Amino acid sequence: MHHECSSSIIHIDISGANILLDSDYEAHISDFGTSKLLKLDSSNWTQIAGTYGYILAYTMAETEKCDVYSFGVVALEVIMGKHPRELITSLPTLSVDYLLPANVGDSRMLPPTTQVEKLVKSVLILSRACLNSNPQERPTMWQVSNILAMDDELWIDISG
Repeated sequence: MHHECSSSIIHIDISGANILLDSDYEAHISDFGTSKLLKLDSSNWTQIAGTYGYILAYTMAETEKCDVYSFGVVALEVIMGKHPRELITSLPTLSVDYLLPANVGDSRMLPPTTQVEKLVKSVLILSRACLNSNPQERPTMWQVSNILAMDDELWIDISG
């Protein structure tokens, strides 16, 4: 998330409870109590801190990829309207269509327009990449940020 910095900052505890919205609905991360500075391309091997369900504790390495994983969980949580819990372990076998809010979210929601559905599918594809059980195969936050900053038309092309 801090690609311009000479040292990498990992937050470790990114969860829905630590993301605040300002009056323009722009997200801001709070609670830097577990954040750490890392030299580029390094990791710390230590006892993992963070909110259960937003980290993969068995990895035991604190790297930028921990924050990527947490971002994937938060993105799914926003789409579903609730924490994805056990669904995360099933992600590789589930179709993107199954993960649409109509299937796993609040059934009271109106069906999205075709364009919105394609955008949501794009975010689901990105979330699934962020939640890859192999940290080396996850995108970097720089890549995630660039994808999210793309024009809506490009997003629609990505999602098919």
